[in-house]
Amino acid sequence: MEMSTPARIKVFWQPGCSSCLRTKEFLTQQGIDFESIDVHNDPDGAAQLRALGARSVPVVALGGKYTLCQSFGDVVKFLDLKTKLMDPLPPDQLVAKLELVLTAAARYTLQFPEAALRETFRDRNRTPAGTAFHVFRVAEMGLQAAQQIELQFEGFNDVPPDDWSAQDIADWGLQVRDRLLAWWAQETDRSASYTVPTYYGRRTLHDVLERTAWHAAQHTRQLILMLESHGVLADRPLSSEDLAGLPVPDKVWDR
Repeated sequence: MEMSTPARIKVFWQPGCSSCLRTKEFLTQQGIDFESIDVHNDPDGAAQLRALGARSVPVVALGGKYTLCQSFGDVVKFLDLKTKLMDPLPPDQLVAKLELVLTAAARYTLQFPEAALRETFRDRNRTPAGTAFHVFRVAEMGLQAAQQIELQFEGFNDVPPDDWSAQDIADWGLQVRDRLLAWWAQETDRSASYTVPTYYGRRTLHDVLERTAWHAAQHTRQLILMLESHGVLADRPLSSEDLAGLPVPDKVWDR
């Protein structure tokens, strides 16, 4: 009698995706073997992802079923892992981290030579302009979720207008920061325990704030890497102390 081969865990990802990198690092740390599928550079992998019915990455799949990996609690439950996740920072500290990160991202954006602002970086169609805009859009979408505007993954693909300069992007980013701080100053539920709508289900605002903070921080780290590729040292780069308590990946960019 022929024995069937056990289904293998698959991780669908793309380069430069912060959640993708964090997912792969997490599974590796748990000692879990998986097949790594880069849907950006592997057409067959992209077709497999579509066949599952998923529209975004990262995705962990097993035996024809899958889970989105925006919340590691979902991954732990899906794979039935016996592990405890790190407790998130309190909401007020997450907002403070976001303020620091957004201010830094605006500062780095202004350091790019204008000619380099729209050069594609490495093995993904992402530029310094697009990455900086993404940092601020991530924060804006977190703020919108707090206002019960559904967080939709399509928003992560937004790019700045073609005629926006580095100054335009940085100025807009600081406006997002100021709107975030104004909202928090008036927020009455400082526990952030109420739920908000996201494309991966309703989640507590606390969970979304944590994801927003580390997601923005990871892409701000990528801005530093992009500056270095042009021989520019980032002005006051984010330190380990700045990132303390945020579950950012170990690596800055995944190839």
